[in-house]
Amino acid sequence: MLDIEQPLLIVEDDASFARALRRSLERRGFVVHQSDGLDGIRTLLETVTPRYAVVDLKLNSGSGLECVALLHAHDPEMRIVVLTGFASIATAVEAIKLGACHYLPKPSNTNDIIAAFERADGDSSVALTQRPTSIKNLEWERIHETLAETGFNISETARRLGMHRRTLARKLEKSRVR
Repeated sequence: MLDIEQPLLIVEDDASFARALRRSLERRGFVVHQSDGLDGIRTLLETVTPRYAVVDLKLNSGSGLECVALLHAHDPEMRIVVLTGFASIATAVEAIKLGACHYLPKPSNTNDIIAAFERADGDSSVALTQRPTSIKNLEWERIHETLAETGFNISETARRLGMHRRTLARKLEKSRVR
């Protein structure tokens, strides 16, 4: 059971999404603080130690992975959920290694986030897929792995992948292939 009277931090640079998520969590009784990036987190941590955090992976001012590392270093017991519209295996693995307890693709709702905070252990009963990975999914994974390596620098990612920056931007605008 969650202790909703403990502070919760939302790290999100999309103001409208952050506002909606904040209202939803406050209606459920959470004491919510908000930041749009690493600098805001540093300032907030001087006065508050959140028990929970929801961190967007891709921020205008850098990577959410840096935020996860900072929050985990501040309090290793903090329950951190990474929320992203750019889900990939590479960034999921790194988020967990850096201290996140769960990694959720967008769109995820407040119920999904709360359930992720409540789950302390992994689920060994998750079904394994029998479907082979498609070329499009492999490309998607490679792009996002390189994005994570470059700190979400589009130009550097395009250079490393040997493609034009606009081509990469178009690929990132498309919804993920399943």
